Amino acid sequence: MSIWEVILAFVVVVLMLVALLANVLVLMCFLYSADIRKQVPGLFILNLTFCNLLMTVSNMPLTLAGIIYKSQPGGDQVCHIVGFLETFLTTNSMLSMAALSIDRWIAVVFPLSYHSKMRYRDAALILSYTWLHSVSFPIVAASLSWVGFHHLYASCTLYNKRPEDRTQFVIFTGVFHTLSFLLSLIVLCFTYLKVLKVARFHCKRIDVITMQTLVLLVDIHPSVRERCLEEQKRRRQRATKKISTFIGTFILCFAPYVITRLVELSSVVHINAHWGIISKCLAYSKVVSDPFVYSLLRHQYRKTWKDIINKILKRSSINSSALTSESHNQNILQLNE
Repeated sequence: MSIWEVILAFVVVVLMLVALLANVLVLMCFLYSADIRKQVPGLFILNLTFCNLLMTVSNMPLTLAGIIYKSQPGGDQVCHIVGFLETFLTTNSMLSMAALSIDRWIAVVFPLSYHSKMRYRDAALILSYTWLHSVSFPIVAASLSWVGFHHLYASCTLYNKRPEDRTQFVIFTGVFHTLSFLLSLIVLCFTYLKVLKVARFHCKRIDVITMQTLVLLVDIHPSVRERCLEEQKRRRQRATKKISTFIGTFILCFAPYVITRLVELSSVVHINAHWGIISKCLAYSKVVSDPFVYSLLRHQYRKTWKDIINKILKRSSINSSALTSESHNQNILQLNE
């Protein structure tokens, strides 16, 4: 193995471990908190977490083996199953993010009618479409034998070995990425930019009220005035940072891989093998970032995880106290004897 391959293998191992830990934490929070389970977005986050966990335990280990051994890991049947899952899970994850953006758009732009427009039944219908959409492409690819081990990405993924099917495979790949990556990106941009517009409007209203209050309070201490102005500035930046994170991570993680897959279809451009694996690692990094972007950094999930830790520590402290008391009683009995 070259130094580049060692580095890439190490990166995949780190991504795999962090992704597994982070997504398990999200799943634990979902199972522990009844409030999270009651919320409609929790269904989308649960679906996204399921896709991320399955991607972590099925696709990433085989990619690691492909980097190390530079050949197809396992038999053809295993590779076909993993390639099928890769196409399905990637599409499902993208559409789940689009579904979360639609939920936020309805909640912010139509707050009074949110509970009537986004119920559990509506969320279940959206998830049903997500699964149907996601499974249709790998079924077509598998039926046409367009799934296999691709040396450029060291992964079991969409791959056409027959030159006579090149035109059909190019059309299929273009339609697939248009209706998965591009469609999800358009939905993300449309919904979150609408959310940002509403957030900025409310920030302006709050800023006007704040400035009027500061003008009226003549005797207010300068430090208090300074803190109010700083909070006003942070409030304006908060929504922009969150939305930039949602859209930015999606583009940063998926765009290089999708563009590489499309450029690869051209026989004119030569793609470096190391870049193919790097683009694949970037796509895998979305599995790592999703738990933090959509769940663990939110106040409700942080509070739930703190409650879980406190409960574990409290239980261990009670057990240790009980053990200490029991040993103390045994020592007293031994002394009496």
